[in-house]
Amino acid sequence: MRLAFLFPGQGSQYVGMGKSLCDEFAEAEHVFQEASDCLGYDVKKLCFEGPKEELDRTFRTQPCILTSSIAALRCLEENVRPVVVAGHSLGEYSALVAAGVLKFRDTLKLTEMRGRFMQDAVPEGKGLMAAILGLERERVDYICLSVTRGYVAPANYNCPGQIVIAGEKDAVEEAIVLAKEAGARRAIPLAVSVPSHCTLMVDASNRLADALKDIEFREPSLPVVNNADAMFLNTTDSIMVSLVKQLDSPLLWEDSITAIIDSGIDAFIEIGPGKILTGLLRRIDSKVPCFNVEDPESLSKALEAIHKMS
Repeated sequence: MRLAFLFPGQGSQYVGMGKSLCDEFAEAEHVFQEASDCLGYDVKKLCFEGPKEELDRTFRTQPCILTSSIAALRCLEENVRPVVVAGHSLGEYSALVAAGVLKFRDTLKLTEMRGRFMQDAVPEGKGLMAAILGLERERVDYICLSVTRGYVAPANYNCPGQIVIAGEKDAVEEAIVLAKEAGARRAIPLAVSVPSHCTLMVDASNRLADALKDIEFREPSLPVVNNADAMFLNTTDSIMVSLVKQLDSPLLWEDSITAIIDSGIDAFIEIGPGKILTGLLRRIDSKVPCFNVEDPESLSKALEAIHKMS
């Protein structure tokens, strides 16, 4: 059974994530305790009880999602192993932990720094992201080039008919109007404070590049398919370059999933809070089985389904 593990990014967080796994599995409890010890605050309490406003702060969100994802991974990996991993934006860091490239403790600090770098790069209220639903990527590319009120660009090619754009607030708002005029089913601003994966993040990318110099990278134990190029990466140098590029370049998520499917995968498992990636996968290719693991019930269902397929 050839499995691919997928890890979610920012936006998948919710108050209560990881709690039921911690209640039942010592492996998950250990991960949350390690995160709290490393970061100097009660990660478990923030994830389990909130407040939501604090959990949604970018520099808190990122290590908390990482922690919840790795807690779920530790509960799963005793039973099944992947042949390839990938993660959506922030989720790429969880994928690198799963592939043995980064130590969990190092990645906690790294994602906290990444969140701060991103928040500092663009003053609050100056940037915006929006989801464009129902248009082909070429049409969205053209709309972004047609905007006259500033900078906007595609940020996430998530799946057919779902593309996220990012840029300066006025420019994104103009693109929303143009997208609706072009026949978009929906064009809606996203409740995020940082316009990720566009050139407004260049300063954050440069700071991240400096931070990566102090982090130990190890050779991956299995391939990682990256967001920036949708390529199978097998070396530490290519992975480091990719992490920097990812922050100010569009995410090629649809292309990444297609590349993994073309490599001969039997099934996907989304590991971490929510089912966002499972939903995107069904839009990309509904024939490939995908399961999610975020609590004991979903863990049990996923293992049972994989066992029946084997």
